[in-house]
Amino acid sequence: MGVGKLAVLGSIAEQRWGLVTAAQARESGISPMQVSRLVASGGLMRLKQGVYRMAGSPELEHEDIIATWLALGGDHAPRSPSGAPGLVVAGVDATILHGLGDFYPGEHELIVPARKGTRLPGVRFRVRDLAPEEVTFVEALPVLTVERTVADLVETWTETSLVTDVVRDAVLDGRLVRPDRLAVYLAPLAARHGFPDGDGRAFTQWLYGQAGAQPLEAAP
Repeated sequence: MGVGKLAVLGSIAEQRWGLVTAAQARESGISPMQVSRLVASGGLMRLKQGVYRMAGSPELEHEDIIATWLALGGDHAPRSPSGAPGLVVAGVDATILHGLGDFYPGEHELIVPARKGTRLPGVRFRVRDLAPEEVTFVEALPVLTVERTVADLVETWTETSLVTDVVRDAVLDGRLVRPDRLAVYLAPLAARHGFPDGDGRAFTQWLYGQAGAQPLEAAP
């Protein structure tokens, strides 16, 4: 392979965590056979199906999450009808990227606006048309906001002590800045968790109390 094409891959990788995808290689005129040769020679390291790290690029702290998002086409996923990104990191991965709570990496959960399939193991999609304000960016990845992440953990019946750990860390770190919005997200979940139907504020107050945080000062 010519030095020029390798330099093209390196230029792409510089803008994407030191990683490059098979699709990007094809678009640059590099065949699958040439990619395989680069892997065999040590020029590329295969991380996931169709995702590679350039030789010399450091291993990333959250490399498995990033590589999974890329392998699923996150870098070119069309936006949802609301305008939110089309592939959003959720669940435990969201807490890990936010640096909140005490979770170990496990199954990758991602939110998509419509049904989507994959052969990639250890991936679960959940269909929801998120609003743009429910999504933020961490390490250039679209991730549920802290408030939406807390509600997402509640919705998927995560152990309460683990949820309150996330709330505690977020409050102490000054990142749970919209408790009013959290109350809105928790409102549809209140009744099934023992609170008055639609009373997201009471649910939020309780989570704050369990986390040892100050109660809310104003109603949503």
